[in-house]
Amino acid sequence: MDLTLTPAAIRKLRHALLTWYEEHRRELPWRRDADPYRVWVSEIMLQQTRVAAVMDHYARFLKKFPTVQILAAAREASVLAVWSGLGYYQRARRVHQAAKLIARQRRGIFPRTAEEWRELPGIGRYTAAAIASIAFGEAVAVVDGNVERVIERMFGAAEGREAAWQRAESLLDRERPGDFNQAMMELGATVCAPRAPQCPMCPLHDWCASRGANSARPQPARKRKQLIYGLARRNGSVLLVQRPANASLMAGMWELPALPDAHNGAEPMAKLRHAITDTDYEVSVFTVAPAKFHAAAANARWFVQRQWERLPLTGLARKILRRLPA
Repeated sequence: MDLTLTPAAIRKLRHALLTWYEEHRRELPWRRDADPYRVWVSEIMLQQTRVAAVMDHYARFLKKFPTVQILAAAREASVLAVWSGLGYYQRARRVHQAAKLIARQRRGIFPRTAEEWRELPGIGRYTAAAIASIAFGEAVAVVDGNVERVIERMFGAAEGREAAWQRAESLLDRERPGDFNQAMMELGATVCAPRAPQCPMCPLHDWCASRGANSARPQPARKRKQLIYGLARRNGSVLLVQRPANASLMAGMWELPALPDAHNGAEPMAKLRHAITDTDYEVSVFTVAPAKFHAAAANARWFVQRQWERLPLTGLARKILRRLPA
């Protein structure tokens, strides 16, 4: 069933959604003001990443780089080190590149429109619209995965991303575009969830064509892989290797040296689980004698803790090292 809304119904829908948002929105640090720098950083961090995972990284990032000028002046390695553990590290590099353009070419003046934001590295259609509407009140709609799901369920059809953008634009409250966009995203994240949506609690229940029917999309099976690393220690240092600068994933990041097998059948000194995107990893860490790495490659170095804590480590490497006994 396709749902057609009259102008009067759309006005009521907007009022119902915004009222719900004012009462039920989560208190998130990037919602405390509409500062464009903070909004921009949060939107980049939230790309393909859960809110819970972003919270601590967001606080640490702003403590280290409180302004766009300070971020622009930082070394890339320092930016990656603070980003470590958040994943999708190309985001950090593009934030850094964009900060340099804003601080130098634009003299610290942020773009005000979605069209201008899209000229910067790492800024796509959704992110540009989100920043422009939230920070500057531009009347542009946003569509992320949450919003697309809300719209598909409301109108009873999976029409594709472009149709969802058109629907979102028709629903947008042009007097409060930032709040409306955040309300749609919040609704999809907390009530109109991918599985088990809380339809009786939904402020858009009266205008929804599906009301939870056939709401759960089939999820692809997650992949399972094993990873094996060696931990070599020497005088309080650990050996780490740097990924090549041209690596397709996590270029330039530091990690423990990988082992080809389970180290001659020995028991691992640590086992843990790690998950990214669509893959679950079972990770084993074996103690390895420093002499084994006597002829280590040029990309391997020894670091004491105060040094590796400042490195751009892979999220898994940081997780492993933080679990090790002192």
